[in-house]
Parts: sequence; C-alpha cells; structure tokens
Amino acid sequence: MQVVKTEGLRSLYLGLTPALTRSVLYGGLRLGLYEPSKYVCELAFESTNVFMKIASGAFSGAVATALTNPVEVVKVRLQMNTKTTSGPIHELQKIALEEGVAALWKGVGPAIARAAALTASQLATYDESKQVLMRWTSLQEGFYLHLIASTIAGTMSTIITAPIDMIKTRLMLQRESKRVGSYRNGLHCAYQVLLTEGPRGLYKGGFAIFARLGPQTTLTFILCEKLRELAGLKAL
Repeated sequence: MQVVKTEGLRSLYLGLTPALTRSVLYGGLRLGLYEPSKYVCELAFESTNVFMKIASGAFSGAVATALTNPVEVVKVRLQMNTKTTSGPIHELQKIALEEGVAALWKGVGPAIARAAALTASQLATYDESKQVLMRWTSLQEGFYLHLIASTIAGTMSTIITAPIDMIKTRLMLQRESKRVGSYRNGLHCAYQVLLTEGPRGLYKGGFAIFARLGPQTTLTFILCEKLRELAGLKAL
C-alpha cells in the first residue's frame, strides 16, 4: 500500500521485463535439468532416495542461476531505482560500463546457494511428498495430488530460502542504497544481520516471499505435470 501510495501502481511492475526473461531461462533450466540429473545419480549410485533428489535439485538450481544472474541483477537495480526511465538493456550496459562486467555476477554466491536450496527443497519435497501421499492415502496421479504436494513444497522452500534471499538482495543493492550496509560477502552479511537485527532479521519479508513463492510453486508444478502429460512424458 505504501509503495502504491508514494510511487504509483506502475512501481509494482518495475523490472518486469528482466523478471520474465529470467523466469523463462531460469525456470526452464532448473526444471529441465532435474530429471537428467536424477537419472545420472541413479546410474552412478544405483539409488533414487531423497538425498539423490536433493542433490539433483541443488545441481539444477545452481547451474540455472550461474547462467542467469546478470538478468537478476538488472531486475533488482530497476526495482530499486524507482525514478529511472531506462530499459533493461540500457541498465545492463550501464552496469557493465560503470562497474565492470564482473558486477553483473554480484551476489552470485548467495544467489547460487539460494537457487540450489530452493530447487532442492521444491523438487525434492514435491517428489517425496507425492510418493508419501500415494503410499499413505488414496490419492493417485492427478490434480489434487499435485496441488497438495506443491503446497507442501512451497511452504518448505520458503522456510529454507527466505534468509538466503534476503542476503542475496542486500548484496545486490549495496551500491544503490546506503541503508542496506556494506558487506564483504554473504557470510559477512548474515553475521552483520544477526548481530544488529537478530535471527528474525534473516526472515524480513518472509511473508511477502511466501505470498509469491507459494502460489508460484503450486502453479509451476501443476502446469509442469499437465504439460508433461500432454507431451507423453511420465510425471515428475
């Protein structure tokens, strides 16, 4: 309400273009790499237990983020600069020229950690929840099974990734805002937040994260399962 009041309705959609671009690339890569990664783990370790699922999800998320981090940096900068009239391409060029190309990978460490944790918690929890629900209830492959399993996955991923998300955002905004402080790396940022704001500081914006991540996770998995069914592929 404060953002709309002070900056207008348009400000809620700042950084929309890079956000959509990243969603297509990042979302496609992390979901697309999960099954092949799980297959490799199955061949290598002759097992598909929950630890193999976690490892497959972490690998998929890490690779996807390493490739798409520049788009995430541009998105965050556009959201921070509410008065900017430049587009994402101009902002990308500006960052590269003024701060160097390496600045486009600012915060990549926490971003990879977050993506690995997010993808591992989402996909492993969803995958395992489906197996448990089918084993202990009368639910079978279908909408209701996917809905319940994806809701569990969304909740779990929010709890695990909210602190990492906050650290990643603060690192990306250091140059743009004096309020976020000056941090050497992700661990230093986490230490400073714990020192000055306490453990609850790591979960600042946690409800907003769940409000986005919960429905996003549910929609992602329901649509993914439907598309896999239409393509003749087996369920996740």
